[in-house]
Parts: sequence; structure tokens; C-alpha cells
Amino acid sequence: MSASGPLPDQAWIAARIPHAGRMCLLERVLAWDSSRIHCLATSHTGTDHPLACAGTLGMANGIEYAAQAMAVHGALLAGSETAPAAGFLTSVREVQWEGSRLDTLGPELQVHAERLSGDAHTILYGFRLETAGRTVLSGRASVMLSV
Repeated sequence: MSASGPLPDQAWIAARIPHAGRMCLLERVLAWDSSRIHCLATSHTGTDHPLACAGTLGMANGIEYAAQAMAVHGALLAGSETAPAAGFLTSVREVQWEGSRLDTLGPELQVHAERLSGDAHTILYGFRLETAGRTVLSGRASVMLSV
């Protein structure tokens, strides 16, 4: 995967997805092309994570990391300096995870999303989260665009 120009950092990401402050979970884009994106996150280890419940961050919250990677991919494909049309996660399927918590994983979380199909209204992505070379969460997600 490759793209021309500098790869987006957290400030670029925060300006283009609807999540602000600590809810912008991705640190930077590592690689992307027309069908895939690979991002890095370290926020899952934060003790004040906005999605934590009773001081723990459950593995299912990894779906939000994947959804943000999909939104960043859409922004990169749109190629504008402003946020693209909003997208809404309409379903997740075939979700599998290993372990029960994100916050106990290694310091870096690799977030991958691949556009499998789509049109101007809906997109289907496959996603996976990895740490230390192993997949900890994977599945598929449908996104509906507000056009």
C-alpha cells in the first residue's frame, strides 16, 4: 500500500472525522491506497479512555477503532481539505476476537480496513486489529453514507 504525499497524523484525522478530543482514537495513518488503510493507535492503553467502563476497555470497543479507520479512508479518498459526508455504521458481522480487553494489549494497535464493495450510498469493509503480530479482532462492517 502506498499513497503520494505525507501520511496523515492525528491533527489531520481529527479535522476530518466527527470525533473530537479523546474520542479521536487513531494516532496516524501508516499506509493507504484506493481500497485499504492501515492506521496506528496507542490510545487503547490510556487510563482515562472515553469508552472505558469501570476502568477497563472491552475488546468490542475495537470496532470503534475500525470504524474510525474507515472514516479516515473515506476522507483520504474524497481528497478534500474538509470532512467528507458523514457515514453511519449500520451493521457488523462475522466479528471474532481473542481476549476480552483492549487496554491490556501491547502499546501499539495496528488497525486495518479494506473496502470490499460499495457505491455512493453504502460501503462494505473488512477490518482487523493487530498487536504484536497477532490479530485480536476482525470482522466486516457496513457503512451508510449520508449523501
